[in-house]
Amino acid sequence: MGCFMSKNADTKASRIARWRATGIVALRDSKLKTFPDEIITLDTSVRTLDLTHNRIDKWFFILFLFLAYILVKMSLIQRGYVDIPVEINKLINVQRLILAENFIERLPVSLGKLQSLKLMNLDGNRITSLPDELDQLVRLERLSVSRNLLASLPVTIGSLRNLVLLNVSNNKLQSLPESVGSCSSLEELQANDNLIEDLPSSVCNLSHLKSLCLDNNNVKQTPLNLLKDCKALQNISLHGNPISMDQLQQMEGFQEFEARRKKKFDKQIDSNVMIGSKGLDEGVDL
Repeated sequence: MGCFMSKNADTKASRIARWRATGIVALRDSKLKTFPDEIITLDTSVRTLDLTHNRIDKWFFILFLFLAYILVKMSLIQRGYVDIPVEINKLINVQRLILAENFIERLPVSLGKLQSLKLMNLDGNRITSLPDELDQLVRLERLSVSRNLLASLPVTIGSLRNLVLLNVSNNKLQSLPESVGSCSSLEELQANDNLIEDLPSSVCNLSHLKSLCLDNNNVKQTPLNLLKDCKALQNISLHGNPISMDQLQQMEGFQEFEARRKKKFDKQIDSNVMIGSKGLDEGVDL
């Protein structure tokens, strides 16, 4: 039995040593139910953290609190639980945080301390809101929170001036905040399968925006200057919305947008990129 224990200890030690040496912690499909404590001990060594497709959720914490309550008989334990430990703020050098396909419901405000973060993927969880402290992630370039339960986005999202991709598809959003227009580096905005009715006029400020995807919402019209002011825009997808092609064609800047769109299409053909059966997609249901 002693040898068995030693082997386990060596395996754990070698794993931590490998993580520390490479800066990459990859635990996909590991059937985890809690956030591994040993990751926190790595502190500044972690550059990429990938815990995709596990079962991290609140139930372990609920069980812990219940047992603690029984053991101490209503002593002054007031500590609540979070799905991701508050101590995650120790991973100050992490650049890629991938926590997709879990059962996460809440994010700790300490997440804002990860100011080296460039990519955060939280797809396929049960998150109902994002913390205001998101604005502290000043280096964040790619944020994906699709397939969650978001009813709104924090106003502070406008502080993410280096954000290139924002994916909030498959949530319960009824609108996008006006502040999204301050995400001055944004190139791709994906908000398919929500309940969005109107786009904020500030979207017209996104001079680097190339792709705007809003399929399966309730959008009846877009800001009048969208095609005129978003001079990099090459793709608009509005399938499954009560908007017509005529409305887009009547907007100022449509001809220039159409030229950019066809140029992109021609490049795809020249590069032998496969085009869908509809050919040059008009972006709306005709």
